[in-house]
Amino acid sequence: MTRTTIKQLVKNPESVGIGNPVSVKGWVRTKRGNKAINFIALNDGTIVNSIQIVVDLAKFDENLMKQITTGSCLHVTGTLVESQGKGQNVEIQAESIEVYGTADVETYPLQKKGHTMEFLRSIAHLRPRTNYFGCVLRLRHAMAFAIHKYFNDKGYFYLHTPLITGSDAEGAGAMFSVTTLDLNNVPKTADGKVDYSKDFFGKSTSLTVSGQLEGELGALALGGIYTFGPTFRAENSNTPRHLAEFWMIEPEVAFNDINDNMDLAEDFIKYLVRYALEHNMDDLQFLNDMFEKELIERLNFVINNNFVRLGYTEAIDILLKSGHTFEVPVEWGMDLQSEHERFLVENHFHCPVILTDYPKDIKAFYMKMNDDGKTVRAMDVLFPKIGEIIGGSEREEDYDKLLKRVQELHIPEKDVWWYLETRKFGTAPHSGFGLGFERLMLFITGMSNIRDVIPFPRTPQNAEF
Repeated sequence: MTRTTIKQLVKNPESVGIGNPVSVKGWVRTKRGNKAINFIALNDGTIVNSIQIVVDLAKFDENLMKQITTGSCLHVTGTLVESQGKGQNVEIQAESIEVYGTADVETYPLQKKGHTMEFLRSIAHLRPRTNYFGCVLRLRHAMAFAIHKYFNDKGYFYLHTPLITGSDAEGAGAMFSVTTLDLNNVPKTADGKVDYSKDFFGKSTSLTVSGQLEGELGALALGGIYTFGPTFRAENSNTPRHLAEFWMIEPEVAFNDINDNMDLAEDFIKYLVRYALEHNMDDLQFLNDMFEKELIERLNFVINNNFVRLGYTEAIDILLKSGHTFEVPVEWGMDLQSEHERFLVENHFHCPVILTDYPKDIKAFYMKMNDDGKTVRAMDVLFPKIGEIIGGSEREEDYDKLLKRVQELHIPEKDVWWYLETRKFGTAPHSGFGLGFERLMLFITGMSNIRDVIPFPRTPQNAEF
């Protein structure tokens, strides 16, 4: 008999039909009952709901039933019937049970009790079986699919940019080195530096912090592209908002200016939120009820309201005049901290904010300079509970101006010569941004720690699983 998913039985029981035979496979969430009947909650990961298996103990071997505990894996065949209990419309009257795998009660860590997020991180190999993380991972899949659908439907092209690179797109220097050199016997040059000519690529290479620079090359040929892949930051940041390995979505669009860029960012975010609400309401409702009581309300608010757009200088004035005491004092020229961003979003405007025209000294070399010579056409999208969720800009398309910034920031021209050349041969205005996928997932799920929206988090001193 062909397996039927529990999602199908819960959402569309008429496709099977009451009174008809059914075959389900999954993991036991709970088992309860009396001497005559047992009730097993079985979940197969396709939906947050479990289906109830009703077991007439007179029909089953006692030793078989002893093997069925929380966490064990079963194949159940039986008859689909209308449920007599609360909480479900249908249930299965068991006719046969096969135990695929047992789970020892004494050692299986996911017994029916509350578990802290910290504890679940220590068993990341098992936490996907919890309702919380089943919801998170289904939503993560849905958002990944929606990202590709959004850009595909708009005619953008998915560009695969390299994970191993010889350039630092952000200029921050927090990169993981890639090498095949013997670390116990590193070759040195005459002046005592590492001799990278002996390394695999013949030069110093690292894991990418962004696919943006290569993405621009694609945009200046194909018109509109997007990247979606893993990126790496070797920042020693043990915060609820930072990971050493995370995923980024980076559209780059030829002929778009900063206003087009803001329009794209707002439309993109709203599309993703709307997709989650339309396709994953069961998961969102569970997270709303069990973890973040205002989650669905906040998601709906985002898609029903325009984002406020204002300049960095105006934002600084608002913060200075707010009378609020910040841990990091506010002054023009500073890189805004999460507390400042969240104040603007949560306390002042009460909606998402797009900040523009940042001081050039706190932004990357490739951003287009404004006429004032002090600020650049950068844009950050700020969200409640998170702060910055998107960062982007109109890119500098003028060769001489871009070269000047490279030299001012002491970026080795030999590392970005190819990037500079695009401004010599058919340059064009273009813009783009980066959306941290895990930051998006924090907002979509209501989770408070970024380690809980990626299956296997990579953070300082942690590379388990």
